[in-house]
Order: sequence, then C-alpha cells, then structure tokens
Amino acid sequence: MDAASRPAVVIDNGTGYTKIGFAGNVEPSFVIPSVVAVNESFLNQSEGRNMGNYIAQYNSGIMADLDFFIGEEAVSKSRASGIYNLSYPIQHSKVTNWDTMEKFWQQCIYNYLSCDPEDHYFLLTESPITSPEDREYMGEIMFETFNVPGMYIALQPVLALSAGCSTPKPQMTGVVVDIGDGATHVVPVVDGYIIGSSIKSFPISGSDITQFVLQLLRERGELIPPEDSFEIAQKVKEMYCYNSSSIIKEYSKYDKKPEKYIKQWTGVKPMTGVPFSFDIGYERFLGPEVFFHPEICVDDFRTPLPDVIDMCVQSAPIDTRRGLYKNVVLSGGSTMFKGLQKRLQMDLKKIVDDRIAESNARLGGDVISHPVEVNVVSHPVQKFAVWFGGSVVASLPEFHESCHTKEDYDEYGASICRTSPIFKGMY
Repeated sequence: MDAASRPAVVIDNGTGYTKIGFAGNVEPSFVIPSVVAVNESFLNQSEGRNMGNYIAQYNSGIMADLDFFIGEEAVSKSRASGIYNLSYPIQHSKVTNWDTMEKFWQQCIYNYLSCDPEDHYFLLTESPITSPEDREYMGEIMFETFNVPGMYIALQPVLALSAGCSTPKPQMTGVVVDIGDGATHVVPVVDGYIIGSSIKSFPISGSDITQFVLQLLRERGELIPPEDSFEIAQKVKEMYCYNSSSIIKEYSKYDKKPEKYIKQWTGVKPMTGVPFSFDIGYERFLGPEVFFHPEICVDDFRTPLPDVIDMCVQSAPIDTRRGLYKNVVLSGGSTMFKGLQKRLQMDLKKIVDDRIAESNARLGGDVISHPVEVNVVSHPVQKFAVWFGGSVVASLPEFHESCHTKEDYDEYGASICRTSPIFKGMY
C-alpha cells in the first residue's frame, strides 16, 4: 500500500508534553511527557577504562543508546534507580538536545504508535520561535534516521487558529494565546501568516502555576510528601483551580462558607505507605490569578496577560487589528481553567473600550471611533488544539502534495525544510 493512502502521523512537540497520533482523529492517541531517561552508567564505565580500548568504548556507547525510556516510564525508572538521568530535550518551546529528541521520537514511533515510519507521511509542529537551522535538524532526523517518505512542518499557532474555528472554511486571522506547560506565546496570524514582529511572550506557563500552588500549600504548613509534591500540586491545579472575576469576593466566600469551598486531598505516602491529607483553600483561585497579577509569582514582570494580548494587537498593522481583536483563540492545556475565557474577555474588552473612550474625549467629538468587537474564543478541543489542527491539515487532499519528500531531500538537502507552503485551499 502506498504511503499516501495511509493516515499521516501527527506529532505535536511541546515543552511539557508531546501529543502523537494519526491524522483524521479528534484527539491524539498518546499524550507523553517530553522527557527521556538515559542510562549513563555504560558511558561512565567506559570512561574509567583504558582510553586505548576503543572497542569497549564503542560497545558502551551502543548500550547507552539502546537503554533509555521516555514519558511516565522515564520518570518511574529515574525514581526507582539512580543510574537513569532525566533529560528534557525541549526547553521553553525550543529543542536544546537533538540527540535526545531523536531518541524520544524513536520511542514515540516504534513503541507507542507501533508503525513503520517508511509507510507514513509525517506532520510535525514547531514553535513560532523555531530557527531555520532547527527546521533543518528536524528534516535530517526524519529523512536520514527514520527514512520517512515525506514530512510537513507546521506552525503551532496557525494550527491552533484553524482548530478554534467552527466554520467549514476557517477565518485564518486572529490572535492565538498558546499557554503550554513550559512557555506562553501570544501570536497574531493574518490570512494564515504569522506577523513575527508582533509575537509577544508571557513569562508564566503551566509549570509556573504548579510551582506557585505548591508554594502556597507549603507556606500554609500543609504536609505534602516531598517526593511527590510537584505531581500532587499539578493534580490539585488541574482538578480544583479556576479563575475568578474578583479575588476579594473569593476571599469573602471562602471565609464565610469554608465547608463549601475548601476541598480536601487524601493520599498515601509512596515511601512509607502512611496515609496523609491536606486542605485545598485559597490556592484554588490564587494559582490561575498569576495570569492577571504576574507580580505575585514573578518579581520582575508586572504586565497582565490581557495587556500583553492588547500590545500584540496594537503592534500589528492597523488594518488588521479589528480582525485580530475579533478572534482571540485559546490554545493549550493551561487554558483549561474554568472562568479563564470569561475573565480574559472582560479585561481585554475593558482595555479596548477605555482606549476608545479616551480617544473620543481627546478629539472632542470631531471624529468618533466606532466600537471594536472583542471576542475570546474557547472551544472543546483547545487542550489539544494544535494537534487537532494538525490532524485536520494532514487529512486534506493537498497535504501530500505540499510535503517535503525524500526525493527532494536527497536532491536538494535539508534546506528544503526551511519553509513550508501554506494551504491556500484551506486558508
């Protein structure tokens, strides 16, 4: 069977988690922590031997390359044994270790998806801050190591924007607020093209909120097993945290009816088997509040997320701004807090309305600025928006025609991966 007749493999590489699956599905088949556990004891043994023993060193290197694990299994191996070191190949949306990244993809393809890469086209996602050189590295690994017949490298914000549209032909103009586990970017897209000069970063992401929730629990004196503290805080964040319209009102609600709003966590210490419990109180609404008051988490940054979104739009060409305000799309697992869409909508609209009112007052009625529609979009697939957008794109009839092929790579080299064509029929 020809590779073009099989569903393409879609891999969304994230700082915290990587989503993998086949095109045409609504959700990824696997969501795997982007971490690799490597057994470096073989290399340490070879270093202690005579430097002239090249055969022993070579064999040790081979064993080290074969003995590794990824995802949850990597974390478990690292805890159970001291010979496995954890390596995170992606830092702040950028691949920093391509050897480890290759190991990670190897396990994803062969062990998780159980497919032969030579039988499938691939769609891989990239951050808007990815360099052309990194795209070449990606192409080299896919074509040289895995011998894929073809691949397409898609920008994550563009895929997320298409996933957030409910119409058959998506309006590919809008602002993507992508909040992942390791990085947050606000990216303007106009007609399917990213305005690179207007991309804004926000220094707080999902892992920062987890750390902040853990800090609040510890400061209150809650007894949490240290070996599982981060994982517990992460589950508390995902299960109980939400955004409120006013933290003052929330404090009052909790003080008046603590039995209604304060939750309790129960568990068993993994090392001793002793049960433990602790209360979950103010951190339920204080954790996600860092999006709107980042100074409570980051000392040297005081600009709220709605202001960052507004600055992103205002730095874009003036004729695109109304379209950008009209379609602010949420993307990423850390946008799943209840109430986040409503709070962002309220604060962003206030910023825009205040600017218009100030402008009208300054002009004295000679010229009246018309109201600007502000719409923050929350949708059912926003947790996996990038992967879902990739699944849709890789299912289009023109996808295979737009891919970089192995034949092109053999003839022109990795430079072909520096750019990817836009799907005109869709965008």
